[in-house]
This record gives sequence, structure tokens and C-alpha cells, in this order.
Amino acid sequence: MSHGKIRYKVTIAGKIYTIIGARPEAHLKLVAETVNEQMRQIESLSKDLDPERRAVLAAVNAISDQFDMQIKLEELQNKISEMEAKLKENQE
Repeated sequence: MSHGKIRYKVTIAGKIYTIIGARPEAHLKLVAETVNEQMRQIESLSKDLDPERRAVLAAVNAISDQFDMQIKLEELQNKISEMEAKLKENQE
């Protein structure tokens, strides 16, 4: 385990996985719990899907959420830049 990486065992959808990462254990635990919850939600909505398809849908949801958050972050960064420009104009 180099570079500060830790190994963390989690159970997702009834199977045990080992996650290796440099994030704190609490972060890895939260990620695993979130994935597990998404898998349960997808299963409750589509009981006929096999675990692999549920996992793909969970990944699609995660990437979609990531894109949404990236767009929101860029919008906020633009607003901050606009406000900083206005503040600079007012100070001159």
C-alpha cells in the first residue's frame, strides 16, 4: 500500500468488494453506502433487471449527477467572476 492508499472492504448488492483509494475511510464508506442504496432503489423499480444491468444504470446515474454538478459549479464560478469584476469596477 504505497502513496497513502488504504484497502476498505464493503458489501454492495450482497457481494463483498475491496476498494483501494487514497481517500479517508469515512469517504469510502459513504461512497459504498451511496452505491448500495442506488442499487437497492434501481432493484425496487426494476426487479426484472439482473445485477449487471442495475450496476450499469447506477453508473449512468452517477455520471449524470457528476455532469449536473459540474454545470452548477461552472455557473457558480461564472457568477463569482462576474461579481469580482463588478466589485473591481466599483473600486476604481
